[in-house]
Amino acid sequence: MSRMTADLHEAVIVIAREAGQAIMAVYENAFDVQRKSDDSPLTAADMAAHQVIADGLRRLTPQWPVLSEEASDIPWGERSQWPTYWLVDPLDGTREFIKRNGEFTVNIALIEQNEPIFGVVHAPVTGETWHARQGRNAYRRIGEVDAQIRTRAPARGTLKVAASRSHRDARTQAFLDGMGVIEEVSLGSSLKFCRIAEGTLDVYPRFGPTSEWDTAAAQCVLEAAGGALLAPDGRAFRYNRRETLLNGDFVALGDMTLPWRDWLARARDGDHGHARSA
Repeated sequence: MSRMTADLHEAVIVIAREAGQAIMAVYENAFDVQRKSDDSPLTAADMAAHQVIADGLRRLTPQWPVLSEEASDIPWGERSQWPTYWLVDPLDGTREFIKRNGEFTVNIALIEQNEPIFGVVHAPVTGETWHARQGRNAYRRIGEVDAQIRTRAPARGTLKVAASRSHRDARTQAFLDGMGVIEEVSLGSSLKFCRIAEGTLDVYPRFGPTSEWDTAAAQCVLEAAGGALLAPDGRAFRYNRRETLLNGDFVALGDMTLPWRDWLARARDGDHGHARSA
């Protein structure tokens, strides 16, 4: 087992906040937007945050490799041998960063035996930091004050669901239709998971590509707060098990007793109906 100590826990929070400061230094001024090979956007803030985090983690724990969105070209044969490593998204929500809506985060997770055992999610604009260790409580830190957070369970009344109106496919619409009366909330980056963890959102369905660094840190926080991030077969997400770094479909929820399997069945039916009508 790795040695995730209280001192290391705090040191990583400091690194996440320093990365946030590097991001804000770019955010508050004019910046250029480049395109990566997959056409996703890249800014100087992504690279500045990556450098802060990569350098900081290597100083802290030189024995553990760092897999970052901005340095992910590591052969499968090499990383498949990693029992413990850092999984990082230096700037989760680059599109939101470009829109200047504040809905972006710094994500740092420690993965051990394919599970996220420690996670920090930092929101540079608000200064909020969510953090947790596996098997312990989850917290939201504002300034230097931690408050324990828990999901809303049981989730009674109108469910609050993270869903984008601008990126709505047939499966997502069918999933939402099966939920009955809901309140839809549009929110970027890992903030969706963190709001579920603190009980202000209830469910986040995702059909379509995300990457492992998009979910790992927030999954640790969500699980420590009483929630779950589940694949369609009901299993919790695991990491670094395949050559691809892309995630499959998932549902994040705060109340495990919600009928999420029924909603997923509706989503599958909706996808088939869309295919037949196409």
